[in-house]
Amino acid sequence: MMKRKNYLVTLLCLLLVIASACSSTADGEEKKSSSDKDNKTLMLAGYGGSYEQKIKEVLIPQFEKENEGVTVKYITGSSTDTLAKLKAQKNSPQIDVALLDDGPQAQARSFDLIASLNEDIVQNLNNVYEIAKFEDNLGVGFGVISTGLAYDKEKFEKNGWEPLKSWNDLADPKFKGQIVLPSIANTYGVHLLIMSAISNGGSIENIEPGFERLKEIADNAITFDTTADVSNFFLQGQAVASAWGSSRVYLLQDTGFPIEYVIPEEGAPALIATANVVKNAPNEELAQKFVDFLLGEEAQQLFAEHLSNAPVNKDVELDDSIVDKVQDIDKLIKIDWDLVNSKRAEWTERVSKEIEIAN
Repeated sequence: MMKRKNYLVTLLCLLLVIASACSSTADGEEKKSSSDKDNKTLMLAGYGGSYEQKIKEVLIPQFEKENEGVTVKYITGSSTDTLAKLKAQKNSPQIDVALLDDGPQAQARSFDLIASLNEDIVQNLNNVYEIAKFEDNLGVGFGVISTGLAYDKEKFEKNGWEPLKSWNDLADPKFKGQIVLPSIANTYGVHLLIMSAISNGGSIENIEPGFERLKEIADNAITFDTTADVSNFFLQGQAVASAWGSSRVYLLQDTGFPIEYVIPEEGAPALIATANVVKNAPNEELAQKFVDFLLGEEAQQLFAEHLSNAPVNKDVELDDSIVDKVQDIDKLIKIDWDLVNSKRAEWTERVSKEIEIAN
């Protein structure tokens, strides 16, 4: 009888231990589930280089601080790289926010990859200049630079050359073998072709004068750069001039290198950096909040001070020390990328075969 009683007591204790363990496991799983639900990861695809550095150093920590439980993961890539990812992931998006140049962004819109911005969440849209807006709020510009001419001031002075004034100056034979040109594969290269046309009586609709002038300019080229960063060509003394973006020129100038930036007399095209919520993004509401954050005064001030981007937020006031490096967006040429992209494949093939490979 005693043995039976001891057995029952042992069995009862064992059942209590199991029940307690199960209860603890269930509580743990419930807490873990609740924790997982509260924590979100925003996938942000964007530019490398200085943009990535500043966004990671300053903006991401601030956004995470303001949105408890949120982690932002940065996926580095050029605009064309990011566009390719968005196309590949169209049926199952993994990216929440994509930062794209306005050219590839127009392609993303045409492929139905971009979601409309919700003005109830992206309230800073009310303060954005028109040049940064797109139809149906499919994305928004968060910074504006221009594509113009860059030259080595020290070498120009040493040779007694006048500063660059016109897009056509790049065709001057004295620059033979001393100019680095952007490839048609990137936005700077497309801008160069368009401005070569406009500077010689043409237009986007009449691009032929651009091809003719670009062939002359190409005679002076060291190479056609695909990276959009030609700093090393200047630093190593290989190049005296280039068609390049204003922000990149000023970044190099800030290192002490004697490079100058010029908006040619025929004008300069705007290059708009855009922020876009990906259609059917895993965290769409959070993505909308991040775009609003990029348009806020603090972020806009940072892009202006450190990357020489013209703010798109009308309320941002710039310090006198950076005003000269930030473009007057009212004077820039806004490119019709829907029209350009309808012709871009043809232009790319022609420039590649007739000009870049030929030189």
